[in-house]
Amino acid sequence: MIAETMARIPSKAEILDWISENPTQMGKREIAKAFGLKGSDRIDLKRILRELQDEGYLEKRKRTYRDPDKLPPVSVLQIESPGQDGDVYARPLEWAGEAPVPIILFVPRDSDPALGEGDRILARLTEVSGDDHAYEARMIRRIGTNPQRILGVFRKLSEGGRIVPVDKGAAREWHIGERDISGAQDGELVEAEQSGPKGRMGLPRARVINRLGNPAAPKAVSLIAIHQHGIPDRFSDGVIAEADKMSPADLDDRQDLRDLPLVTIDPSDARDHDDACWAHEDEDPQNTGGYVIWVAIADVAHYVRPGTDLNREARFRGNSTYFPDRVVPMLPDRLSGDLCSLHEGVPRACIAVRIQITRGGEKLSHQFVRGMMKSLASLNYEEVQMAEDGMPSERCTALVDEVIHPLFRAYGALRTAREARQPLELDLPERRIELDQSGTVKSVNYKERLDAHRMIEEFMVLANVAAAEELQKARSPFLYRVHEEPSPEKLEALREVASASGFVLAKGQVLKTRHLNHLLDQAEGTDHDELINLTTLRSMTQAYYSPENLGHFGLALRSYAHFTSPIRRYSDLVVHRALVSVHGWGADGLSNAEIETISDTAKHISETERRSMAAERDTTDRYLASYLSERVGSEMSGRISGVARFGAFVKLDETGADGLVPIRSIGREYFHFDRDAQTLMGADTGFEIGIGLRVKVRLVEAEPVTGGLMLELLEVEDKMMPSPVRGKRRNGPRRGFKRNVSRRRRK
Repeated sequence: MIAETMARIPSKAEILDWISENPTQMGKREIAKAFGLKGSDRIDLKRILRELQDEGYLEKRKRTYRDPDKLPPVSVLQIESPGQDGDVYARPLEWAGEAPVPIILFVPRDSDPALGEGDRILARLTEVSGDDHAYEARMIRRIGTNPQRILGVFRKLSEGGRIVPVDKGAAREWHIGERDISGAQDGELVEAEQSGPKGRMGLPRARVINRLGNPAAPKAVSLIAIHQHGIPDRFSDGVIAEADKMSPADLDDRQDLRDLPLVTIDPSDARDHDDACWAHEDEDPQNTGGYVIWVAIADVAHYVRPGTDLNREARFRGNSTYFPDRVVPMLPDRLSGDLCSLHEGVPRACIAVRIQITRGGEKLSHQFVRGMMKSLASLNYEEVQMAEDGMPSERCTALVDEVIHPLFRAYGALRTAREARQPLELDLPERRIELDQSGTVKSVNYKERLDAHRMIEEFMVLANVAAAEELQKARSPFLYRVHEEPSPEKLEALREVASASGFVLAKGQVLKTRHLNHLLDQAEGTDHDELINLTTLRSMTQAYYSPENLGHFGLALRSYAHFTSPIRRYSDLVVHRALVSVHGWGADGLSNAEIETISDTAKHISETERRSMAAERDTTDRYLASYLSERVGSEMSGRISGVARFGAFVKLDETGADGLVPIRSIGREYFHFDRDAQTLMGADTGFEIGIGLRVKVRLVEAEPVTGGLMLELLEVEDKMMPSPVRGKRRNGPRRGFKRNVSRRRRK
């Protein structure tokens, strides 16, 4: 099954470096083109550019001079609670004077919206005298109630302090005034919010709003990602109370499936079980050698209904987020870990699909039911695989003939159909970070891919296809899982890498996944295997949710939806509700309000999914940096995985971690960057650095707080770095760009 990940989005530092080199090409379109971003990939770029603008990196300001003990005529204010006489006052967020903060009376117009305590407005100020307030404010417009948040390490200074951001893409620090420290101690991890523009030494001002403790603590790694990416990790009292009131569903009008030997198969450390399956030979004489596959999914729609606090919170979160040391769930534990989890031997409400397939794995029919099941066993992948291989555990022995062998035989049929369909077959092992009890990284390994994993994946894909076809046939609104084909520009870049590696990617025909698989087959077992797999992945677009069917390119499917994980994905809950409505199973189907806003829901949960992916990726980077921090100075092998104007990225063999070799540290000559060829070439020696080359590097720096790795290039393809013809480094042309950046940077 294709790994649904996107091409690497450039960091803030990369974007700023590119703008510095291209001062005449500052538009979003030019930046997107420069980094090869197309379609939905631009969502992340837009967010990053907006953050850079909010942080002041790309802001163009004219110098202004004013009395520091007076407010500017237009200021950002925060509304305070009304006084005893009913008057509404506000406080400025940009006060830098030595005198007490001036009192501001807010004078509303009839046309102004209702404002509450904490609301922020852009207001025009008029200085007054002789009253108990110094200014009167009239609203220009209401602005967002969430100022920019910063997560970083607090450093105490003689007057106030600074915050060093944990984001490795952030190039500057923030100033904290003495009155805004909120008791933070030197070296603590803190969350702060922007409180004004530039202050001391040209740094933007912020105030500490939350102290998070020691950033070096093992379990602070995922906490940093949670706060940095704004992932909601606490349920309100109302949501918890609503979940706690829930009781197990009754049989009522449900179909009784409790006698079916359905089993759950999950990772050994899984906390919840949202899917179960069973297969047997088809008794239909018209389908000799065929199979019947049952896939049963927890009936989350019964508990989480439209219009409730639970539903609003689930939609707001969009999905669960998984870290090596914790899970931030979409639903409270009363549901995700109990009522909606298909525990062994416990009756549980479900929506199940019975699928009939031929001996060649082609789907003949499917039928959805709303039922009540009881899991025969909660198994893990490893013990199921061992049982199939003839080494069953004690509890699997009784299940081998009735459950496990039939499951694998049905999978064999589906595998035949998969080979004919030719979905994209990327070979990119997934890293597994193992922690000890204290949360410290114990080891970094690659996850083993078993047939048991592939079997469950095929069953889930089959059920998802059945759900999409069922709802499409009924003309019901629902959410498709869409994966569009690669752009021509990305395909051409892939074709050039393939050609440079000695392989061929067909040109001049409609691209199919089988063409890409042929390229991957050519590279398999060669030195370019990982490079071609990685470059192919980067050529893919990001999968997303949409009420319109645009197909799933990677899986080579015309219609696809997500149906099998409603505990952890809101998209699946929408599909479940659509099935409830189509079959008339109850009043807990899709509401009219949901149908009207289904496009907004699709966009929102696509963004929350990306947010979770970024948080999970950043957490992995930080854990890897922590793991490698004790090996600074060691030599390591790897492969060039990316090239940019400012340096080369190297993927280390042992851990799969990515590190940066800054261009300023490569040799003693100027290197030309060829964006099309993705190479760096020495101006004097002609020495070329390109994607896929084997390298030896030295680990120079590993920063656990930011997840950054800095490397020194020692050898390329077993050859030492050459010395340039000239005795000193030659500087290439540099063009300036006005950036609002502090000249002093942390080294």
